[in-house]
Amino acid sequence: MSNLFLDPRRPLVTCNSANCDGCPVAKDVHCHFTSRDLTAFLFLVLPGFSVGGAGVYRINPWWLLPWAIIAFGFFGFVEIRVMCSHCPHYAEPGKCLQCWANYGSPRLWKYRPGPMVAAEKAVFIAGLVLVFGYPLIFLLIGLQWLLLAIYILTVVGFFMTLRRSYCSQCMNFACPFNIVEGGVRAEFFKRNQTIAQAWGKTG
Repeated sequence: MSNLFLDPRRPLVTCNSANCDGCPVAKDVHCHFTSRDLTAFLFLVLPGFSVGGAGVYRINPWWLLPWAIIAFGFFGFVEIRVMCSHCPHYAEPGKCLQCWANYGSPRLWKYRPGPMVAAEKAVFIAGLVLVFGYPLIFLLIGLQWLLLAIYILTVVGFFMTLRRSYCSQCMNFACPFNIVEGGVRAEFFKRNQTIAQAWGKTG
């Protein structure tokens, strides 16, 4: 599956460098992805969706359809517009994303380097609340306490692991969950001048 991802030997199109040799942020910012990254992410997120889906199914299988539409619409299109379009990876050529979280999602909008505006952050957070909050309604209505507990644990565990292992190295500094350290960001800006300009970090 390596050919399905960006060439790890080639810098991002936003990067000023000719190659990745000696990059000072190579170990701190995750610029290139592999099938292992995608697989690990799926193993993190699928348990929550599986447990939540089981709870919805036990009430009425037909209610899985609206949830699927909401999740697909948000992660496949809305999230791409408000959050992913700010990511340096979005600037890469091609019609679809090749990242670990939204692999295959279409690039329908232009690349927007720089921070997210308040409205984009609000839409992003609201979408996550809607997607992950949907099963809670059915778990509570159905008094499915065991599934509720498991669902909460899997979702909380997912976000905690995401923040610790992914958000701490993510190149999309615009994301509200991004926790890459300031010094690392500064070094990244030095090698990505167009992004630095969009963030007002030049000079």
